[in-house]
Amino acid sequence: MMPPSNAAAADPEWLPAERLGQRQVDDGVRPWLIGKGLLTLRLKAAWGERFALRLVAQTSARLTPAQAGRLGTRDRKGLFRDVEMRCGERCGVYARSVIPDSTLSAHPWLSELGDCALGETLSDLSGLERSPYEFAWLSAEDPLTRQALKVAAAEAPGLWARRSLLTLRGAPLLVHELFLPAMGQTAS
Repeated sequence: MMPPSNAAAADPEWLPAERLGQRQVDDGVRPWLIGKGLLTLRLKAAWGERFALRLVAQTSARLTPAQAGRLGTRDRKGLFRDVEMRCGERCGVYARSVIPDSTLSAHPWLSELGDCALGETLSDLSGLERSPYEFAWLSAEDPLTRQALKVAAAEAPGLWARRSLLTLRGAPLLVHELFLPAMGQTAS
């Protein structure tokens, strides 16, 4: 597998929820983007047996300064874990978790999740804190958007995404969820 692309692209503007209302978000994507509760559980409830989660890539790579800053770490490297969530043949969500090396040292089992959902696994643990979500429109030129569109075999001028910082007993990890065009075509 190829390492995640961390090419220096312009950092997107990540917005707090209060400012998301100022942006035009597709009506089919909005409920998924701002909905409450674990996304994986919401997708399973909506899609039933058609739901599938698959590990796409898991690689060790260099953190960008923006990633290290958001994580609040001095680590230079981390584990990048990419998964896709599908409804049958359509990829609806592409997610990337960025787990700095110091967090992996504290919780080495995070590198062994395979096709298990990170959110569901973490929700059962004590000592987990989640920041409020931040939202951004990631253009088609953004490296993460390019990867998501490639895996989904989809085309779009960009994708709406959300991210949050999770802290597990003081150890940070950053989770991004990108909502693909198929999300506007599935029931929420």
